[in-house]
Amino acid sequence: MNRQIELFDGYLLPKNDLKVVNVSSVPQRSPFRYPGGKTWLIPVVRQWLRHGKKPKYLIEPFAGGAIVSLTAAFEGLSELVLMSEIDNAIADVWEVILNGESKWFAEKILSFEMLHENVIQQLQSEHELMRERAFCTILKNRVSHGGIMTKGAGIIKNGEKGKGISSRWYPKTLYDRIMAIGLVKDKITFLREDAFDIIQKYKNDTDVAFFIDPPYTKAGKRLYTHSEIDHEQLLK
Repeated sequence: MNRQIELFDGYLLPKNDLKVVNVSSVPQRSPFRYPGGKTWLIPVVRQWLRHGKKPKYLIEPFAGGAIVSLTAAFEGLSELVLMSEIDNAIADVWEVILNGESKWFAEKILSFEMLHENVIQQLQSEHELMRERAFCTILKNRVSHGGIMTKGAGIIKNGEKGKGISSRWYPKTLYDRIMAIGLVKDKITFLREDAFDIIQKYKNDTDVAFFIDPPYTKAGKRLYTHSEIDHEQLLK
């Protein structure tokens, strides 16, 4: 895209068009508690995408919690959104929400009885159906310390205000977020593909904007299932 941009702390920002926005004004749209989430960056992303011609696609090849993709879809910051994720557990969630089972998923969360024994049963069970695996992923994300879902991640004990395992489980809030995403799903294409393949495919398209947020280089192994990234390859 023909946008005048500059590099600031590793992010591309519009030149001479940055305004301070209170991050508390950013709607929380993702069902995930995600390590490295970018809700704090959304005010800047808004300004960047509104700077010049609206892109046909906003592409987020390392989707994760996908807050940038969701914001673009809800606020019309691009005509369409394409997001990709290769972590199968996270990809299951997005496929279930975006490909027709958002209502079942939301209602499953709303009706779940948040007891320690129920959580353990869910997390230790083998789930054949994608939608059941997706529910298990969100459950683990919400009951694990810091939202970390890698093997060995610990389950919350005391939690906020002594609420224990349920301290980050907000079923009505999650229900509302998932149902809302279902309303804009026609604007979003989800792919279970490698980020570098997506980047290579669209890198020469002048009508596309990329938000590229690969895993942390040092903490990634502790936070993510897939953390080995050749960051220099992103510059090629």
